[in-house]
Amino acid sequence: MDSGGEHALMGTHNRLSGLGDGEYMEVIAVNPDAPPPDRPRWFDLDRRVGPPRIGNWILRTDDLDGLCTRLPEAGRPVAVERGPYRWRMAVPEDGVLPFDGCFPALMQWDTPPPTFTDVGLRLTRLELSHPGAPALAPIVASLTDDPRIVLAEGPRRITATLENPNGVREIA
Repeated sequence: MDSGGEHALMGTHNRLSGLGDGEYMEVIAVNPDAPPPDRPRWFDLDRRVGPPRIGNWILRTDDLDGLCTRLPEAGRPVAVERGPYRWRMAVPEDGVLPFDGCFPALMQWDTPPPTFTDVGLRLTRLELSHPGAPALAPIVASLTDDPRIVLAEGPRRITATLENPNGVREIA
C-alpha cells in the first residue's frame, strides 16, 4: 500500500488516496525540505499561492510519446521515480499546463502503479470550467470518453464530486 512520498526531481512531496478502480487523488506541494529543482516544477507549483484547491488533473495513457507528438502543448516526457515506482510524465518547459491547468497532465506508468486500501471513496464527476472550454472540449474528447469528465465555459475552476459511505461532497 502507498500513501505518498517525495519527488526529488521536482522538489515536491505528496499524499495519495485511492478512489477505486486504479484511480487516486493526489495532494502535492513544494517540499520545503528539498533543494529546488533546476527547472520549473510541474503543475505550476512555483507560482502557487492561496488555500488548497484542485489545480490540475492527470490522465493515464499507454502512449505518452505519441500523445506528446500529437499535443506538443502537453509538454515533453520526463522520467520520474519515487521509491519502487517509475513513470513518465509530460511536463511543459515552464511547468504550466494549457488552459490554466484544465488541460490534463499526461502520464504513463513504467511500473505497476500504487495500490490503496479501498475506503469507499469514488470520483463521480470532474467538472472543468474555463473560458476556453469550447477549444478544450475536443482535445479532452480525443483523449478520453469518460462520462464523468464534464466541461463548462466559465471562470477557471476544477471541481471533483466524490461519493463516500457518508454521502457526496464537492471539492474544488
